[in-house]
Amino acid sequence: MSDFTQSMALSASGMKAQAMRLRHSSENIANADTPGYHRKIAGFEKVVSDGAPTGEVTLGPVRLDRSELTQIYEPGHPMADENGYHDGSNVDLVVEIADAREAQRSYEANLRMFDQARQMSASLLELLRR
Repeated sequence: MSDFTQSMALSASGMKAQAMRLRHSSENIANADTPGYHRKIAGFEKVVSDGAPTGEVTLGPVRLDRSELTQIYEPGHPMADENGYHDGSNVDLVVEIADAREAQRSYEANLRMFDQARQMSASLLELLRR
């Protein structure tokens, strides 16, 4: 039975990490028009217990993308400099939507694995009861 619980724990850690990744993509999309906004980036890290990897994953520390901000020419904007430019954001909506879609599909795959392990453990318990 521990193999089933371990596989469900692995799937659950993947779902949690992908949900957080989707949250960061959503925040980036929501702030795409915010002046001076830097895109949030986070990678995955292995979970280690007693010096050995467990197979689970977690979302690593969130970093800000330090690539150049777009310069927007808008002389009437309150943040515009003497030349009429102000900083935009470095969020690329196409990249963010693709990341969000990938996170959603990965979440769904982990959910299917979790459900499959749950069904198999329920079937095993049913066989043992007979």
